[in-house]
Parts: sequence; C-alpha cells; structure tokens
Amino acid sequence: MSTTAMDITPELLKSSNLYAWGTLGLVAILLLFSSNLNDPIANVPGPWYTKWTDLLAKYYWVTGRKPSYIHDLHHTYGPIVRVGPREVYIADTKAAQSIYKIKNEFPKSRWYLDFVPFVETLFNTPDIALHRRFRRLLSSPLSESGLKTFLPQIEHKVNLAIQGMGEEHKTRGATDVYKWWLFMTTDVIGELSFGESFRMLESGKINQYITDLQSAGKMGSYRSAFPSLFGFIARFHIPLPMLSKARVILQRMRNYSAESLRRHQAIVEKEGPDSRPTVFSKVYKAEGEESISPDHVRSNAQSYIVAGSDTTSNTLTYLVWSVCRDPGIKSRLVKELELLSDDFTYDDTRSIHLPYLEHVIDETLRRFPAAPSGLPREVPEGGAELCGYHIPAGYTVTTQNYSLHRDADAFPDPERFDPSRWENPTQAMKDAFMPFGGGSRICIGLHLAKVELRLGTARFFKAFPNAKMSSLEGMSDDDMFPKLFFLINPQGHRCLIDLQ
Repeated sequence: MSTTAMDITPELLKSSNLYAWGTLGLVAILLLFSSNLNDPIANVPGPWYTKWTDLLAKYYWVTGRKPSYIHDLHHTYGPIVRVGPREVYIADTKAAQSIYKIKNEFPKSRWYLDFVPFVETLFNTPDIALHRRFRRLLSSPLSESGLKTFLPQIEHKVNLAIQGMGEEHKTRGATDVYKWWLFMTTDVIGELSFGESFRMLESGKINQYITDLQSAGKMGSYRSAFPSLFGFIARFHIPLPMLSKARVILQRMRNYSAESLRRHQAIVEKEGPDSRPTVFSKVYKAEGEESISPDHVRSNAQSYIVAGSDTTSNTLTYLVWSVCRDPGIKSRLVKELELLSDDFTYDDTRSIHLPYLEHVIDETLRRFPAAPSGLPREVPEGGAELCGYHIPAGYTVTTQNYSLHRDADAFPDPERFDPSRWENPTQAMKDAFMPFGGGSRICIGLHLAKVELRLGTARFFKAFPNAKMSSLEGMSDDDMFPKLFFLINPQGHRCLIDLQ
C-alpha cells in the first residue's frame, strides 16, 4: 500500500530527515576518504585541516605572523610540515640546500607573480631563462667590484644620516634611527638606480612615498593571499578598503619608478650618457636579444626601490636596538671601532681587522632576518625526495630562514642575541645561515646591503659611543616587536635612541 500525504507522521518525517542527513554524512566521509587516498602528500605531517585548506596560513600571513606560526608547526610536527593542499614547509639544512642548489634548481613558484603582479622582474619571475637574462644585465653593477664606483655616494648618504640623527637629538632629546636609516637606504638606492636621490635625508620628513614603502610588505601580503579577489577588485574598481588600498599603493609605487626613470633620462640627455652612471646603465646599452622592454626596466626599478630600502634599514634598526640594550656587546664593539680614524672610509672597514663588527652584523641577520618569510619553490619534473617524503612535481616546497636561524642544534639558545657565537662558527651554523636566500636566486643586493651595514654600524657607534635606549614619548621594547610580513618591521615604526 502506498503512503499518502495524510500518512506522513512527525515520526516518519523525523526518521526520513535522519536517514537523509546520515546518507549525506556517509557520502561526505567517503568523498574525503577517497580524496585522501588520491592525495600524494597525505602522509606528510601537519594539522588535519591542511589537507583541504590553507586559510589559516593565509590568516597568519595577512596579520604579519606567518613565520612564527610555521615555526610552531615545525616544533610540533618536525622538519617537514604540510601547511596546505599543495604546499609543505621544510626546516632542514640538507633539504634546503637541495631546493636552492644552483644546478637543476627548483624554480620560483607563481606565488611571486601574485605578490608583485603585472610585469615580471628579476625578483618575481618564475621563468629561469628570463631570470638569467635579467641577472646578466643587472648583477655586475651590484657586485662587490661594481659597487666601488658608487662608494663615494653611499658614504655621503651615511654621513648625512648620522648628521641628521645628531641634529634631531638636540631638539627632540632622542633620535628615531628607524626613520633615519630608512631615509638613508632609500636615498642610496634612488641615487644608484636613477642618478639622483629622493632627498629624504635633506628633508628629514616622512612623506607619502615613505608611508607607501612602510606599507608595501603588508599590502603585498593581501594581494598574494587573495590574488583572484584582488584582480576582480582592480578590474571593476570595487571599493573593498584593504585590497583597494593595496591597489592604490601599488600604482603609486609604479608611478614613483616611472617618474624617476624619466628624470634620469632627462639628466642623461642634458649631461651625456656617461655623466651619471647607475646600476641600470648596462641595461640602457643592451641591444638585440639581451635588451629588455621599458616596462621591464620600470618594474625592475620599482622592485629595487622596495628591496633596497626597508630591508637594510630594518636590519640596521634592529642592530642598533640590540647593541644598545646590551652594555657588554656595545662596549666591545665601540672598543674595536677605535681602530678606525674619525674620517675613515669604507675601504678602511675592509682593510683593518674588525671581526666583532662582522659578528654583530651576522648575528643581527640571523636573529632579525630582513626577509623572515618563506621563499616558495615549485618542485621540478620528476618530483623530489625531501626529509624522507616524495613531493610530486608542481607542488610547492618552502623554507623560511626564520626557522633555519632558530635551529637550536646549530644555534644554541637561538633567541639570544649573541655576536660571540660567530667567533668559531660550526658547519651547521654556516649551512643554516641564509639571510639573503640561496642558489641562483640569492639576493642581488647582498653586497650593497653589506656595504651599508658596515658603514652604517661603524659610523653610528663611532659618532655615538654612549648611545642607549630612550623611553621618550613612551618608547619601549613593545615598539620593536617584529611584524613578520614578507619583510620584518618593528610594529611601532620607530626606534628612539638617546645618543648621550
């Protein structure tokens, strides 16, 4: 006998619903189990939810906490940990050397094109052949020998920064080294790229350009976390505040580089092609297959502005802060710098034996790496064996120096700022130390950074041997708590130092 509408009782309806929900639940379980069977990295350790989503990792990314989140996962799960459906993080020096080797390298993942969109540059291109062409054109002026041409300009900017700090201290009672180091590095990369600086040191004031620089890493995290949404908003001009702000800042950064290149072209036309050499001089002279388009020149110039500014300035800020907080470290550094005359040059910092200066710099780069976040790479054809697991081709493997530099086996008591650990570095320390990345994609500006770090540190502590932390205007260690986007940044965007 058939069941009519009159025959449907609440009990029957309830049992039908339970049956339906039970069926759906069983189907869901079977689907999840089936997908897990087809998951080639199902056995890689990690939180259960990472098999299906990387949303939690993205949350920590956009809030400036992803490196510490990943580091905690390594503590829980070991040197290899799954963070998303197609990505694993690795904190193992042997595996890292395999990923970042020169030959048969793992190419950069396409994540970089989301982080810095629109035009491929030396920094973001996953195309190995294009990267090699960019590097051939751009690397020689930034080599140790190539930078000799620019040393007088760099030394002048460092001296202006020290002068500005001293003058600010007289009127304010403290100086904000975070601000002055950023002005200095910005003016240096401006002059080296465009033949003239942005004159930040002369003005001594934070303007829209500096504000945009300070926001670049944070805005980049939003773009790379939600690339499709960012593209949709950009295309249809939808006023979603944070992503719209990221789009506006990116456009202004593009405008800064385009305007600077136009100014340099005008200088060259007026004064002659060799009147003001820059790190792009070789690019302008390139012909045929070696030449690159104006868009590529502009975009590489834009990446230089960002990569050459608050990376080194933040390192110098954390260096001064760390040294000034430890009288023993400061006393030893100041004592060593007495070997330098008051009018020393960069060549003097290389010719005179200054080992403790180098140890202080290396320890700052270890403890506060400028780029603490992961450097994603795509597993090449054939896959890779890493930490005992097979990772298929096309999947993303990522290491972060934030974790490598906190390997307690390589660096005992890793949270302690201790330059003396570099007096007799072990092989494990050398293998785990990657402040500028590794392989063929190692930071092209590392020699420039080291010049600025040596000169800046030596000049500062020669000029202000009694420098100490200031509590003026409520300044405290809380201001220096690191926000960890792609680049490290003190959350207070300041570092006040008493120079007397």
